[in-house]
Amino acid sequence: MEGCNRVRRAAMAHRHDRSQAALFVLAAFLVVTGSVGRLAAQPPQSPSAITVGTVIAERKPVAPALAFVGRVEAVNKVDIRARVTGVLREVKFKEGSVVEKDAPLFRIEPDTFEADVLSARGDLIKAQGQYAFAVAQRQRSQELVKTNAAAVATLDQRVAEEKTAQGQVVSAQAALRTAEINLGYTDITAPITGEIGRTTFTEGSLVSPESGPLATMVSVDPMYMTFPVSQREFLALQQKGKSGSGENAQVRLTFSDGSVYGHLGAINFVDVTVDRRTDTILVRATVANPDHELVDGQLVSVTVESKQPEEKVLVPQAALIADQQGAYVFIVQDGKAEVRRLKLGAEKGADVVVEQGLNGGEQVVVQGLQTLRPGAPVLAKPLPPAGQS
Repeated sequence: MEGCNRVRRAAMAHRHDRSQAALFVLAAFLVVTGSVGRLAAQPPQSPSAITVGTVIAERKPVAPALAFVGRVEAVNKVDIRARVTGVLREVKFKEGSVVEKDAPLFRIEPDTFEADVLSARGDLIKAQGQYAFAVAQRQRSQELVKTNAAAVATLDQRVAEEKTAQGQVVSAQAALRTAEINLGYTDITAPITGEIGRTTFTEGSLVSPESGPLATMVSVDPMYMTFPVSQREFLALQQKGKSGSGENAQVRLTFSDGSVYGHLGAINFVDVTVDRRTDTILVRATVANPDHELVDGQLVSVTVESKQPEEKVLVPQAALIADQQGAYVFIVQDGKAEVRRLKLGAEKGADVVVEQGLNGGEQVVVQGLQTLRPGAPVLAKPLPPAGQS
């Protein structure tokens, strides 16, 4: 009997343990399912907004402009050459200096040419003497013919001799003039005011007209600026009100280091023919060069600007992003980043002209572009205009 009671007590204890385990599993399930429910009930969190610096795309009066590559040319460029054969006695200038017109440059030994002048002068005196004698002979024959003391044929001969002697005088005068000119060529002077380059000959060198240039001179103020313009660009200039003479245009130069030349130029010549090899028209402008900053042959950037400004949208160049499709910017629209594709015009300092893509007034992102994506939420932080703190 007692054995049966022990079996009964053991079975009851086993059932109690199973009930306790089931209650524990149920409690754990309720805890887990409750947590999952609470997590599912919570709304998904949106990504945090990116703070970006923005500026307003402004509309400002801008002179329409087209950019070209041009070359500086001297208005006057002269090769200094010897016009007679002789030995260089003196070089009277400093290479690279500015010399005034008619200043002495070279001197060729004049001794031979001075002797030629003396010889020619002697020949002239001799010819003049012969001419005077012929005139006297002709006059004497005229008197004798009047009294029939000489034949008319003799008078004719004397007249012919007089004419011959007169011709010899003219020839002798020409020879003397030539000798004097050649003597003058021994002193070589500056034909223009300008800078003179290095000389290819030194004192003691034998020079002649076949020796080539002794040196080269270029004028320095003003200078020419020549640049080729395609027919498409030339038509664009005309459509913007620029006449062929360039009366409504001004020319601005930019050096290779990005610095802008301080003087504006004016177009003074447009070629009358198109270069068939390049399909371009040559345009030339004149620009002042008082400080000799421009050098003959120098390559510069040329911007042709209209004198009549137009309203254009400007954005900072720092806002521009480029890809295979071209340039674009991010703007802030309804708290999100939005892409705007642009057609760009000329650069204006730190800004660039927008021909298409913006109307003005948009908030353009200039800071925080590194991680920005289209549609991303943004917090716009307006930046002060350039030049203001």
